[in-house]
Amino acid sequence: MKTDSTKKFIPVNIAVLTISDTRNESNDTSGNILVTKIKELGHTVVSKKILKDDKTDIKKTILAWCDEAVDIIISTGGTGLTGRDITIEALDEIKDKDIPGFGEIFRMLSYKTIGTSTIQSRAQGIICKGKYIFALPGSSGAVTDAWEGILKFQLDSRFQPCNFINIIPRLKEK
Repeated sequence: MKTDSTKKFIPVNIAVLTISDTRNESNDTSGNILVTKIKELGHTVVSKKILKDDKTDIKKTILAWCDEAVDIIISTGGTGLTGRDITIEALDEIKDKDIPGFGEIFRMLSYKTIGTSTIQSRAQGIICKGKYIFALPGSSGAVTDAWEGILKFQLDSRFQPCNFINIIPRLKEK
């Protein structure tokens, strides 16, 4: 992976959303991993929240963040196949565009770690109201794979040949 050290790093505002019926602040390992990695890269965590698997609350929170000074939302949890896993369905109802390559690359990376079990992941990237939203599985391993294999590069304005940060101003183009 190639980073151009002559280019300026552009910090952005990121919100972290943990979606789980069982997590709280004391055991939110995946959410805390994301917060740490976001700050280590040099971005700002503007909000962190834990919600139950409730489609209405998920949409309400994400749409509110889309109207605030948030550039990127990263969620963890609710991307599996069970009846309570409704993060993807919530995102499908509010998205403007899909980022299909995000889920594809995530599952490719995850395959190296957990083999065919990755087929149960519906990790997804979308754009909503000019904001990037990345939905990750709830495990600490999945969050780490997504960050270390995709997000730390695509959320670095110095990454070449292109990255998500440099096109933020153009996401709302018509």
